[in-house]
Amino acid sequence: MNRIDLEGQVAVVTGGAQGIGFAVAQRLVASGARVSLWDTNVELLRDAVAALGEAASSQTVDITDLAALGHAHAAVEAEVGPVSILVNSAGIAGKNATLDEYDPDEWRRVVEINLNGTFYVNRTVVPGMKARNYGRIVNIASIAGKEGNPNLSAYSAAKAGVIGLTKSLGKELAKHDIAVNAITPATARTRILETLTPEFIDYMLVRIPRGRFLEVEEAAAMVAWLVSKDNSFTTASVFDLSGGRATY
Repeated sequence: MNRIDLEGQVAVVTGGAQGIGFAVAQRLVASGARVSLWDTNVELLRDAVAALGEAASSQTVDITDLAALGHAHAAVEAEVGPVSILVNSAGIAGKNATLDEYDPDEWRRVVEINLNGTFYVNRTVVPGMKARNYGRIVNIASIAGKEGNPNLSAYSAAKAGVIGLTKSLGKELAKHDIAVNAITPATARTRILETLTPEFIDYMLVRIPRGRFLEVEEAAAMVAWLVSKDNSFTTASVFDLSGGRATY
Protein backbone atom coordinates (compact mmCIF):
# COMPACT_ATOMS: atom_id res chain seq x y z
CA MET A 1 0.00 0.00 0.00
CA ASN A 2 1.32 3.42 -0.94
CA ARG A 3 1.47 5.77 2.02
CA ILE A 4 0.14 9.20 1.13
CA ASP A 5 1.42 11.95 3.42
CA LEU A 6 -1.41 13.28 5.60
CA GLU A 7 0.73 14.10 8.63
CA GLY A 8 -0.72 16.93 10.69
CA GLN A 9 -4.13 16.75 9.01
CA VAL A 10 -7.43 16.46 10.86
CA ALA A 11 -10.21 14.65 9.02
CA VAL A 12 -13.93 14.28 9.55
CA VAL A 13 -15.53 11.20 7.98
CA THR A 14 -19.30 10.97 8.11
CA GLY A 15 -20.74 7.48 8.11
CA GLY A 16 -17.32 6.50 9.36
CA ALA A 17 -18.36 3.65 11.62
CA GLN A 18 -18.74 1.14 8.79
CA GLY A 19 -18.51 0.45 5.08
CA ILE A 20 -16.67 2.81 2.77
CA GLY A 21 -16.48 5.46 5.49
CA PHE A 22 -14.62 3.16 7.87
CA ALA A 23 -12.28 1.98 5.10
CA VAL A 24 -11.51 5.62 4.29
CA ALA A 25 -10.85 6.36 7.95
CA GLN A 26 -8.45 3.40 8.14
CA ARG A 27 -6.53 4.64 5.12
CA LEU A 28 -6.35 8.22 6.45
CA VAL A 29 -5.06 7.05 9.83
CA ALA A 30 -2.47 4.87 8.08
CA SER A 31 -1.38 7.99 6.19
CA GLY A 32 -0.82 9.98 9.37
CA ALA A 33 -4.09 11.89 9.81
CA ARG A 34 -6.16 12.16 12.95
CA VAL A 35 -9.74 11.23 12.19
CA SER A 36 -13.09 12.02 13.78
CA LEU A 37 -15.83 9.56 12.83
CA TRP A 38 -19.34 11.01 12.67
CA ASP A 39 -22.20 8.53 12.81
CA THR A 40 -25.47 7.81 14.60
CA ASN A 41 -24.67 4.27 15.71
CA VAL A 42 -23.03 4.46 19.14
CA GLU A 43 -21.95 0.81 19.29
CA LEU A 44 -20.43 0.77 15.82
CA LEU A 45 -18.63 4.04 16.55
CA ARG A 46 -17.13 2.59 19.72
CA ASP A 47 -15.88 -0.48 17.89
CA ALA A 48 -14.54 1.57 14.97
CA VAL A 49 -12.58 3.93 17.22
CA ALA A 50 -11.15 0.97 19.14
CA ALA A 51 -10.04 -0.62 15.87
CA LEU A 52 -8.40 2.56 14.60
CA GLY A 53 -6.52 3.39 17.79
CA GLU A 54 -5.48 6.63 19.40
CA ALA A 55 -5.54 8.62 16.13
CA ALA A 56 -9.32 8.25 16.00
CA SER A 57 -12.18 9.82 17.91
CA SER A 58 -15.91 10.09 17.30
CA GLN A 59 -18.99 12.26 17.44
CA THR A 60 -22.44 10.71 17.66
CA VAL A 61 -24.35 13.02 15.35
CA ASP A 62 -27.19 12.98 12.83
CA ILE A 63 -26.09 14.65 9.58
CA THR A 64 -29.61 16.04 9.06
CA ASP A 65 -29.39 18.04 12.31
CA LEU A 66 -27.61 21.28 11.40
CA ALA A 67 -27.34 22.54 14.98
CA ALA A 68 -25.90 19.23 16.20
CA LEU A 69 -23.38 19.28 13.34
CA GLY A 70 -22.22 22.70 14.50
CA HIS A 71 -21.62 21.39 18.02
CA ALA A 72 -19.78 18.32 16.70
CA HIS A 73 -17.54 20.44 14.49
CA ALA A 74 -16.73 22.84 17.33
CA ALA A 75 -15.86 19.90 19.58
CA VAL A 76 -13.48 18.39 17.02
CA GLU A 77 -11.72 21.70 16.40
CA ALA A 78 -11.32 22.26 20.15
CA GLU A 79 -10.24 18.74 21.06
CA VAL A 80 -8.40 17.48 17.97
CA GLY A 81 -7.52 20.47 15.82
CA PRO A 82 -8.63 22.48 12.78
CA VAL A 83 -10.51 20.28 10.31
CA SER A 84 -8.64 20.23 6.99
CA ILE A 85 -10.22 17.12 5.42
CA LEU A 86 -13.88 16.22 5.04
CA VAL A 87 -15.22 12.98 3.56
CA ASN A 88 -19.00 12.73 3.29
CA SER A 89 -19.80 9.01 3.28
CA ALA A 90 -23.04 8.80 5.27
CA GLY A 91 -26.00 7.70 3.20
CA ILE A 92 -28.84 5.23 2.71
CA ALA A 93 -30.20 3.40 -0.33
CA GLY A 94 -33.86 3.63 0.58
CA LYS A 95 -36.54 1.21 -0.49
CA ASN A 96 -36.87 -0.47 -3.88
CA ALA A 97 -40.04 0.73 -5.63
CA THR A 98 -41.14 2.17 -8.94
CA LEU A 99 -41.58 5.93 -8.90
CA ASP A 100 -45.37 5.76 -9.21
CA GLU A 101 -45.45 3.57 -6.10
CA TYR A 102 -42.69 5.35 -4.18
CA ASP A 103 -43.76 6.49 -0.71
CA PRO A 104 -43.36 10.30 -0.56
CA ASP A 105 -42.18 10.09 3.06
CA GLU A 106 -39.47 7.61 2.04
CA TRP A 107 -38.48 9.91 -0.85
CA ARG A 108 -38.06 12.81 1.56
CA ARG A 109 -36.05 10.64 3.98
CA VAL A 110 -33.63 9.47 1.29
CA VAL A 111 -33.11 12.96 -0.12
CA GLU A 112 -32.80 14.50 3.34
CA ILE A 113 -30.00 12.14 4.35
CA ASN A 114 -28.12 11.71 1.07
CA LEU A 115 -28.37 15.18 -0.45
CA ASN A 116 -29.42 17.62 2.25
CA GLY A 117 -27.20 15.90 4.79
CA THR A 118 -24.22 16.37 2.50
CA PHE A 119 -25.15 20.04 2.16
CA TYR A 120 -25.51 20.47 5.93
CA VAL A 121 -22.10 18.92 6.66
CA ASN A 122 -20.36 20.97 3.97
CA ARG A 123 -22.07 24.11 5.20
CA THR A 124 -20.79 23.38 8.71
CA VAL A 125 -17.17 22.62 7.81
CA VAL A 126 -16.45 24.94 4.87
CA PRO A 127 -16.29 28.28 6.79
CA GLY A 128 -13.32 27.10 8.86
CA MET A 129 -11.52 25.87 5.76
CA LYS A 130 -12.13 29.19 4.01
CA ALA A 131 -10.81 31.10 7.01
CA ARG A 132 -7.59 29.06 6.90
CA ASN A 133 -7.44 29.09 3.10
CA TYR A 134 -7.00 25.33 2.85
CA GLY A 135 -9.08 22.18 2.73
CA ARG A 136 -9.84 18.94 0.92
CA ILE A 137 -13.40 17.63 0.56
CA VAL A 138 -14.68 14.42 -1.01
CA ASN A 139 -18.41 13.85 -1.35
CA ILE A 140 -19.25 10.21 -1.99
CA ALA A 141 -21.94 10.07 -4.66
CA SER A 142 -22.79 6.94 -6.67
CA ILE A 143 -22.83 5.56 -10.17
CA ALA A 144 -26.62 5.81 -9.75
CA GLY A 145 -26.20 9.58 -9.80
CA LYS A 146 -24.73 9.30 -13.29
CA GLU A 147 -26.89 6.59 -14.81
CA GLY A 148 -29.96 6.26 -12.62
CA ASN A 149 -31.03 2.90 -11.23
CA PRO A 150 -34.57 1.65 -11.81
CA ASN A 151 -36.64 1.33 -8.63
CA LEU A 152 -34.18 3.62 -6.83
CA SER A 153 -35.35 7.00 -8.10
CA ALA A 154 -34.91 8.81 -4.77
CA TYR A 155 -31.38 7.51 -4.28
CA SER A 156 -30.43 8.20 -7.91
CA ALA A 157 -31.82 11.73 -7.76
CA ALA A 158 -30.14 12.49 -4.45
CA LYS A 159 -26.74 11.25 -5.63
CA ALA A 160 -27.08 13.24 -8.86
CA GLY A 161 -27.68 16.21 -6.61
CA VAL A 162 -24.48 15.46 -4.70
CA ILE A 163 -22.58 15.55 -7.99
CA GLY A 164 -24.08 18.93 -8.86
CA LEU A 165 -23.38 20.28 -5.38
CA THR A 166 -19.76 19.16 -5.65
CA LYS A 167 -19.21 20.87 -8.99
CA SER A 168 -20.75 24.10 -7.76
CA LEU A 169 -18.91 24.15 -4.42
CA GLY A 170 -15.62 23.24 -6.06
CA LYS A 171 -15.86 26.31 -8.27
CA GLU A 172 -16.80 28.53 -5.33
CA LEU A 173 -13.78 27.46 -3.28
CA ALA A 174 -11.18 27.06 -6.02
CA LYS A 175 -9.26 30.21 -5.06
CA HIS A 176 -9.09 29.21 -1.40
CA ASP A 177 -6.90 26.13 -2.03
CA ILE A 178 -9.89 23.98 -1.14
CA ALA A 179 -10.39 21.03 -3.48
CA VAL A 180 -13.92 19.63 -3.63
CA ASN A 181 -14.40 16.41 -5.58
CA ALA A 182 -16.81 13.49 -5.74
CA ILE A 183 -16.40 9.81 -6.35
CA THR A 184 -19.07 7.68 -8.00
CA PRO A 185 -18.68 4.11 -6.77
CA ALA A 186 -20.48 1.16 -8.23
CA THR A 187 -21.95 -1.21 -5.70
CA ALA A 188 -19.66 -2.26 -2.88
CA ARG A 189 -20.28 -5.13 -0.51
CA THR A 190 -21.42 -3.08 2.47
CA ARG A 191 -24.47 -3.20 4.73
CA ILE A 192 -26.37 -1.03 2.26
CA LEU A 193 -26.94 -4.23 0.25
CA GLU A 194 -29.11 -5.52 3.10
CA THR A 195 -31.80 -3.04 2.06
CA LEU A 196 -31.91 -4.23 -1.57
CA THR A 197 -33.54 -7.25 -3.18
CA PRO A 198 -31.40 -10.13 -4.51
CA GLU A 199 -32.76 -9.42 -7.98
CA PHE A 200 -31.64 -5.82 -7.84
CA ILE A 201 -28.19 -6.80 -6.58
CA ASP A 202 -27.83 -9.17 -9.53
CA TYR A 203 -28.99 -6.40 -11.86
CA MET A 204 -26.16 -4.15 -10.67
CA LEU A 205 -23.49 -6.85 -10.76
CA VAL A 206 -24.03 -7.88 -14.38
CA ARG A 207 -23.53 -4.26 -15.49
CA ILE A 208 -20.00 -4.04 -14.08
CA PRO A 209 -17.43 -5.09 -16.73
CA ARG A 210 -14.96 -6.03 -13.97
CA GLY A 211 -17.44 -8.76 -13.02
CA ARG A 212 -17.33 -8.03 -9.30
CA PHE A 213 -18.36 -5.45 -6.73
CA LEU A 214 -16.10 -2.67 -5.52
CA GLU A 215 -13.83 -3.37 -2.56
CA VAL A 216 -14.10 -0.63 0.06
CA GLU A 217 -10.30 -0.42 0.23
CA GLU A 218 -10.26 0.55 -3.45
CA ALA A 219 -12.52 3.50 -2.74
CA ALA A 220 -10.36 4.48 0.22
CA ALA A 221 -7.22 4.50 -1.93
CA MET A 222 -8.72 7.00 -4.34
CA VAL A 223 -10.07 9.19 -1.55
CA ALA A 224 -6.69 9.27 0.19
CA TRP A 225 -5.08 10.92 -2.81
CA LEU A 226 -7.97 13.32 -3.37
CA VAL A 227 -7.67 14.67 0.19
CA SER A 228 -3.89 15.03 0.07
CA LYS A 229 -1.83 18.14 -0.66
CA ASP A 230 -0.66 16.40 -3.83
CA ASN A 231 -4.13 17.07 -5.22
CA SER A 232 -3.33 20.74 -5.65
CA PHE A 233 -5.16 21.45 -8.93
CA THR A 234 -8.10 19.13 -9.50
CA THR A 235 -11.43 20.31 -8.10
CA ALA A 236 -15.15 20.28 -8.95
CA SER A 237 -14.58 16.90 -10.59
CA VAL A 238 -16.13 13.45 -10.46
CA PHE A 239 -13.97 10.31 -10.25
CA ASP A 240 -15.41 7.07 -11.56
CA LEU A 241 -15.19 3.89 -9.46
CA SER A 242 -17.64 1.83 -11.45
CA GLY A 243 -15.44 -1.00 -12.69
CA GLY A 244 -16.04 0.19 -16.25
CA ARG A 245 -19.82 0.55 -16.00
CA ALA A 246 -19.77 4.28 -16.73
CA THR A 247 -16.64 5.97 -18.02
CA TYR A 248 -17.95 9.44 -18.80
